[in-house]
Amino acid sequence: MITDTERFNRAIAAFDAANAQDPHLESAGGREHPKELLYAERMSAMLERYAPDASEALRLAVRCQHIQRWKIPRSDYPKTPQGYQQWRGRLMKFHADTAGAILRECGYDDAMTAQVQALLRKRELKSNPETQTLEDVIDLVFLECYLADFVASHGEYDAAKWTDILHKTALKMSAKGRSAALTMIALPEHLAPLVREVLGAVGPAVVAS
Repeated sequence: MITDTERFNRAIAAFDAANAQDPHLESAGGREHPKELLYAERMSAMLERYAPDASEALRLAVRCQHIQRWKIPRSDYPKTPQGYQQWRGRLMKFHADTAGAILRECGYDDAMTAQVQALLRKRELKSNPETQTLEDVIDLVFLECYLADFVASHGEYDAAKWTDILHKTALKMSAKGRSAALTMIALPEHLAPLVREVLGAVGPAVVAS
C-alpha cells in the first residue's frame, strides 16, 4: 500500500510529465523549459511562499492549474468577449477532466478528486477560502513572472488600458493577496508604480473570474 506522501508525489510527477510535453518553450535561469511545466513549478513555489500550510487538495490544484493548456489554443475560438468566455470555460473543463483522470490513476478517491476539480473550475470564489487562495496565487505569479512580457507583447504602452486590466486583476484578489502583491513579490520595476497605485486603490471586494 502506498503512503499519502508517495501518492502525492506520484500525482505531482504525473502532472509534470504531462506538462513536459508542451512544445512551447520559455527561457528561465539560462535554459529552455516547457512553458506549462515552468508555469506549474512557479505556481507551487508561489503557494509555498504565500500559503505554506495549504491543504493537499490545494497543492495538487496549483500544480495542475494549466495542465496541457496548449491543447486548446485561444486561436480556436472567435476573437470576441464571447469567444474568450467559451475558451475559458472549455479550458476549465479540460483541466479538471485531465487532472481528475491522473488523480484516479494515482490512487486518489472520488472525494479528493472532486475537491481538486472544483478548485480548478474556480467554484465558490467568493466563499471558498481555498478557491480564493488559488486565485491569489494565479495573480501573484502573473504579476511577478508574466506581466512585463504580457505588456510588451501588446505593442505601444497605454496606461489607461493597463490600469483597467490591473484593476480587474486586483478585484479578483483577496485583501491578503493584494497585500502580498505589494510586499512579497518582485514586481517589474517599470510597472511597479502603476501596479502599486491600482492595487492600493482597490477595496476588499472580490468578483468571480
